[in-house]
Amino acid sequence: MARRGASWDPQHLPDLTGRTYVVTGANAGIGYFSSEQLVRAGAHVVMTGRNPPRLAAARAAIYRRVPGSADRAAVETLLLDTSNLGSVRAAAATLRGRKKIDGLLLNAGIVHPPAQRETASDGSEIVFATNVLGHFALAGELLLPLAAALGRMVWLGSLSTALTPYDPVDPQLVDGYTSWRAYVQSKVATTALGLEAARRLHAAGVPVASVVAHPGFSIGGRTVAVAGVNEPTRAKRFADSLLLPVSQSKEHGAWAPVRALTDPHVRGGEFFGPRYLLRGDPHRATPSRITRDRDIAERLWQVAEETTQVRWRLDKAARRPRRRWFGRA
Repeated sequence: MARRGASWDPQHLPDLTGRTYVVTGANAGIGYFSSEQLVRAGAHVVMTGRNPPRLAAARAAIYRRVPGSADRAAVETLLLDTSNLGSVRAAAATLRGRKKIDGLLLNAGIVHPPAQRETASDGSEIVFATNVLGHFALAGELLLPLAAALGRMVWLGSLSTALTPYDPVDPQLVDGYTSWRAYVQSKVATTALGLEAARRLHAAGVPVASVVAHPGFSIGGRTVAVAGVNEPTRAKRFADSLLLPVSQSKEHGAWAPVRALTDPHVRGGEFFGPRYLLRGDPHRATPSRITRDRDIAERLWQVAEETTQVRWRLDKAARRPRRRWFGRA
């Protein structure tokens, strides 16, 4: 494998045979194409989502599109609704039975929030619950099998945090809710928590890397048609074609999180995105300033712990020997 810092070819991944990855929101978009790319490289992927028919369609699509994947049962599906903490706990209990998980892609999320504030079953604002709290809880619940595999967790960030860097002083948006603010704040929180996780894991000697990646401006109209997964209308194709210079397909959008999961030279605390910000091959980048603010990150960590009632067991996960590769936080 090339030295650290060398170019990365997203279409020729390292051999992932024998590795297991869990992807949330895997039935469409970045989650689906990340899953497909991992399977093509030989991995076993647990595709999670909240809709059984759509999950089944996504698994069938991979089996159609990746030769030999059905024969080796490369994909399994698991119900998981990240807006529902009961669902998160149930899925985590199932996944912990594996003992080892090589990577966790925290991808699921609401991209188009409701116009009016809505709440999840536990009373949390629905976008914050889905995009942030469920993933914080899932990552904490799976810390031991990730540590057993010297694995990684990858949080899905967004360019929006640099465009309108809302400080999530009111993460539940009890006052001043707008759909855009709900989305941006959730992505500020996601990135800040991913970076804070890297610091805490490193300080505790836990052999798990926490990395953040963003997909650039990846749109469905520029993405290959996949039955049951991505079926853009002609109007959508036409509209998205007008954005050709500043956009890319969702297959290409998946390159950054997949690199963050599989590049052997990745370190905890790093941030990946397209070379040209909106599009291009995946490269190391710098997250927006607000997401690097440690005071904000610590505040969000406390909110996440109190709301989910999940405390990351760093002490138990740290009992395994430290390895150099997850070093920089």
